[in-house]
Amino acid sequence: MDFSNKEELENLKKEVYGIDIEWEQESGNMRFSGQFAMVMWVETAMKSFLDTIQEISGCQVADLVLETAGYRMGEIVSDFFKTDEINGMFETLLRVYRAAGWGHITLKEYSAENNTAVLQIKDSWEYRVNKKQGRKEESSFLAGHFAGLLTNLSEQNIWYTMVKSQLEGAEYSEYRFSPSKMTPKQNIHELTRHQEQHEIYKLEKMVDERTKELRDLVSEISSPIIPVLDGIVVIPLMGTYDEIRADELLQKTLDKLPEYKAKYVILDMTGISEDVDEYMISLILKMTQATALLGSKSILVGISPKLSIEMTKADFNSSESNISSYSTLKHAIMYALSQEGKQLL
Repeated sequence: MDFSNKEELENLKKEVYGIDIEWEQESGNMRFSGQFAMVMWVETAMKSFLDTIQEISGCQVADLVLETAGYRMGEIVSDFFKTDEINGMFETLLRVYRAAGWGHITLKEYSAENNTAVLQIKDSWEYRVNKKQGRKEESSFLAGHFAGLLTNLSEQNIWYTMVKSQLEGAEYSEYRFSPSKMTPKQNIHELTRHQEQHEIYKLEKMVDERTKELRDLVSEISSPIIPVLDGIVVIPLMGTYDEIRADELLQKTLDKLPEYKAKYVILDMTGISEDVDEYMISLILKMTQATALLGSKSILVGISPKLSIEMTKADFNSSESNISSYSTLKHAIMYALSQEGKQLL
């Protein structure tokens, strides 16, 4: 088109569905119903714009951003029509949306008394973008938009429910709008709580996994079975023992001791915590009984005065159990060797 003469410039105006559209040659601007507007390719540029939001923030957050943006835009649009009768407003407004390429939007039902409405939307730009994206569920810009519009007009909070979805195979998408406590702000709070709970769950899972790793490591290194000489093994007892740790050591001893064919099992208690409790006394008793059943003789080493007192209170009698006790590991090993007619050189 040649824009060099006045006649051609006058042709840069068009009325569509009663809506004036004007293109300004010199400034490169476009006016839609008197307001500056722009044109964007739906299935390429608009899709790329929405894809970028989704890529950065994630699908769930992106949908909430669209819903909230639509809601706020609806509030802004409704300000231009607050003085009009609402049915007449819808007639004008739906022509505006159709002229702007938003799709075929029909007001199926409206009740001013109950502040309810039913809208049918066919072949909207949002539907085309969603279809191009390969989505299974529709995003909610348009639904949020009309919820915001109706909320501002009725001065009562209005929210939506999807009745039909064109993306899921219906002829058109249908939304029912009615008074509700739900708002974009409420949805943001719900999403935030959901994300917080998800992060807490991930953290708890990580802690549980790490705790298990540490427990396994402690179980592996804190009470090893050490073969020092033929037929002699040493089991160091270190720290404090609860029921779980005591049972793990006892099971480990029963599983591993036969492999070493040990005649003598030296229980080194030098590293036992000063906080002696019932689990510790019970563990020593069970360990000596278990080694006896496996054909090994127990030798106790490094019993502290406090542990000795607690063992006495618990009626632990080493002489009756044929258990020897020594102050140092060296003496215990020398005793075991002497019983076999051997000695350290």
